Amino acid sequence: MTATSDLPSLTRTQKAAAILVALGKPAAGRLLKFFKQDELRALMDGARELRTIPQAELERIVAEFEAEFAEGAGLLDSADTMGTIFSETLTPEEMTALMNDGPIETATDEPKPIWPQLEQIEPARVGAFLTNEHPQAAAFALSKLAPSFAAQVMIVLDKAVRGEIVKRMLALNPASPTAVAMMEAHVRAALIEDDSGKAASGAQMRVASVLNELDKSQLDEVMDDLASAGAVNLDAIRAQLFAFEDIVFLDQKARVTLFDGIAADIVTLALRNAGAELTEAILSAQGARARRMIEAELKADPGNVSANDINKARKQIASTAIRLAGEGALQLPQTQEAA
Repeated sequence: MTATSDLPSLTRTQKAAAILVALGKPAAGRLLKFFKQDELRALMDGARELRTIPQAELERIVAEFEAEFAEGAGLLDSADTMGTIFSETLTPEEMTALMNDGPIETATDEPKPIWPQLEQIEPARVGAFLTNEHPQAAAFALSKLAPSFAAQVMIVLDKAVRGEIVKRMLALNPASPTAVAMMEAHVRAALIEDDSGKAASGAQMRVASVLNELDKSQLDEVMDDLASAGAVNLDAIRAQLFAFEDIVFLDQKARVTLFDGIAADIVTLALRNAGAELTEAILSAQGARARRMIEAELKADPGNVSANDINKARKQIASTAIRLAGEGALQLPQTQEAA
């Protein structure tokens, strides 16, 4: 294979692909950013068709482009090398679009939309922030949030300002782009980019997850100890706590939501040795047929049922309540009392 016979057989795209491979990943990667989408696809196609290129032929190609390259070995597996350059230079989205003939979306420095991020923060913290804002600004912020999350925030708003905020939401007009940008920047700085606040929130969640593993009597004792020790943010921690015995404090709608997906045998096991008030609160949330079945099981001989099994069933129900509260499907008793 001679240079004179083989060189003309290469297309201009193949020659460009050969030069990029010769440049190496760092330099080639920088150059790829200047190519258009159709050019990138053509380069990939050209690289797939490249054969082994001797050094002499590579030098002729380089001479055609009037560039100077250092000496190197002949090129092997050009398609694989080009593929590696692409995959290590382009983003996964760009690479997927390139291989699937879809539009390439280039990355931007624009921040992510703020309102979905805000919905990942505890409602109590968002409510405390909005309470100290102008009612018009608070009304605008609530209007940008998902209804389920906005409702959770509204419940924990200070009663002195809640009415004024809701009144302004009813008469809210579109805000100017400048006002929207200023409000979003303010919220981002105060809630999204406040690392100390996020760290505190995470610490509260970790403490709450530990405390939720305790029995009711143990939980009350630990919370009293924390209060005596002067622990801060106890209200935020308390808002994430829920024990099986707290079911009596849920309203009827919340109880029905809680037990909608819990099997009757779990409910029966959890009700073993439960007090009359708690038992009735749970049975009232059952359908007529399920209630009759559970009541019949409770009257029958339970057999070899351990206290540990009963506690496991109760913790499963309590954990379900905490999960549903996190999803906005119901409110835990502490949140209800705060309203």
